[in-house]
Amino acid sequence: MAAMTRLFRSSSAVFSIRRSLSSAAATEFKPQPSPPRVDPKARNVQWVFLGCPGVGKGTYASRLSVLLGVPHIATGDLVREELNSSGPMSKQLEEIVNQGKLVSDEIIINLLSKRLESGESKGESGFILDGFPRTVRQAEILNDVTDIDLVVNLKLPERVLIDKCLGRRICSQCGKNFNVATIDVKGENGNPDIYMDPLLPPPHCASKLITRSDDTESIVKQRLAVYTEKSQPVEDFYRRQGKLLEFVIPGGIPESLPKLLEALNLDENEEKESATV
Repeated sequence: MAAMTRLFRSSSAVFSIRRSLSSAAATEFKPQPSPPRVDPKARNVQWVFLGCPGVGKGTYASRLSVLLGVPHIATGDLVREELNSSGPMSKQLEEIVNQGKLVSDEIIINLLSKRLESGESKGESGFILDGFPRTVRQAEILNDVTDIDLVVNLKLPERVLIDKCLGRRICSQCGKNFNVATIDVKGENGNPDIYMDPLLPPPHCASKLITRSDDTESIVKQRLAVYTEKSQPVEDFYRRQGKLLEFVIPGGIPESLPKLLEALNLDENEEKESATV
């Protein structure tokens, strides 16, 4: 992590990294039958969560963060914090986000650099990245300075993703995320049905819910299109390295989380017990 922080600290170093890394990776890495596994007891896992907007990266990454005792770093949260800070980048970010575009590499790297430096000073070890990398160029930068153990790629049908995004709500007081949408999609062409209960807030948050300004149907569709064009190649980048674990979310959190833990070779009860030691 220290090496990553040092690299991100210098934008000139970041943008001098060779663009030819991706073509070299294509020939250097061979597909493997399954992604490598790490010992979760080490508490220093370095994982990445990928997936379309609204798939639930933050939800699942935050729960695994608690179980494994490592920080959950969501670049989307870093962007929103900067938007609310009235800092020098806030107006630029507001325009980018409201148009459904991806934030530039330079801005994301600067924000992530600040977060990593802050965590390093507090003695953090390991991380789960959520929302980074979103482009192959970002993946190349990350690959050059740190060894990612595992990349979890969460998947859902597009109609479900749109409904979930439109149902998202944030408590304006505590900042926690909720979802008021009830997802009930009948499977077609051999695909299973998907049902998800809403993730409703407790009473003290219910009157303080707000909707993100970029959670409109037109912007959500634009974000999904941008993801398909710019970010799906990142999946191929990690698939070539044998680090990609694809997980199709079968339903709501109570149904999906145990299955995800099983896919990761984790046991929720054991992790909870060891986390209290």
